[in-house]
Amino acid sequence: MNSEISTQISTREATRDTPLGELTLRLSATPRGARLARRLTGHQLTAWGHPHGGDANHTAQQVVAELAANAVTHGRVPGRDFELRLLLLPEDTLRVEVSDARADRRLRIVTDPEEEGGRGLILVWVLARTWGVAERDIGKTVWAELPLRAPLRGPLHGRAT
Repeated sequence: MNSEISTQISTREATRDTPLGELTLRLSATPRGARLARRLTGHQLTAWGHPHGGDANHTAQQVVAELAANAVTHGRVPGRDFELRLLLLPEDTLRVEVSDARADRRLRIVTDPEEEGGRGLILVWVLARTWGVAERDIGKTVWAELPLRAPLRGPLHGRAT
């Protein structure tokens, strides 16, 4: 990581009102920026004790990839970046926030099998504990909260142990 990125990473002491760790980055609203968001998420989760090959890290990278791809495809405004924010919260929860500069485009979930694209938010819905959209002065933030420990049972996590 270059020094510009590493200076933006801050880890806070755990208190009731603050996250255990935080990463906030502004990235170019390009496919390269979206790929970088996914890679940096993997590195940050590893630094927070969730190894690169683990389920929590993989899930976080997948959610960031989908949200970042949406931000650069549908939320792009020429000359404006998108923002990735990762918050390590108590109770083994990761909050992912991806902000873009377009508030005029509503989120769309495509269920028609004949239509191309538009299924990324279904993946976010399945992987996240909860997710939503928050308006901003300029643009919007799509957020998702992910469990960092796999549930004992569930459709994506195999049989109960």
